[in-house]
Amino acid sequence: MHDQFKRQAEQFLNAAKDARIPENLQAFAVDSVSKSRVAFDKLSTVAKDQAQVAEDLAIATQAGARTIGGKLIENTAKNAHAVFDAAEAIAKARTLPEAMQLQAQFMQQQLAIAGAQTKELFDLSTRVAQQTFETLNATAAKSFDQMKKA
Repeated sequence: MHDQFKRQAEQFLNAAKDARIPENLQAFAVDSVSKSRVAFDKLSTVAKDQAQVAEDLAIATQAGARTIGGKLIENTAKNAHAVFDAAEAIAKARTLPEAMQLQAQFMQQQLAIAGAQTKELFDLSTRVAQQTFETLNATAAKSFDQMKKA
């Protein structure tokens, strides 16, 4: 059985040595490979561009979050220092009415500061959101243009 298989394999290989691929089939294969390569190159370029778009959007979003986070930390530190300064002033008060006056002044100041900080954070958040959406729109338009070209 083994010898028969070996003989058939040799006969097949000998016959294959003389076999010719028809020119039209060879031309079709070459053309198909060429077109596949072009399509792959276009898709590869689009994929790389899309990765860059995603990275740009992530960087813009991260920068906005970092800006807002930094402002929150800054405000928290300022407010904490104000509390300690007020507590120290109240602790040094010589009379109860003086301590109550210092407490009332502190509360008024902190309410005004809290209002200003809230407005500042709202404005900052609005700018960050707008910048993020502008980046998103620009990247989406760029992506769409790239997909149309591909």
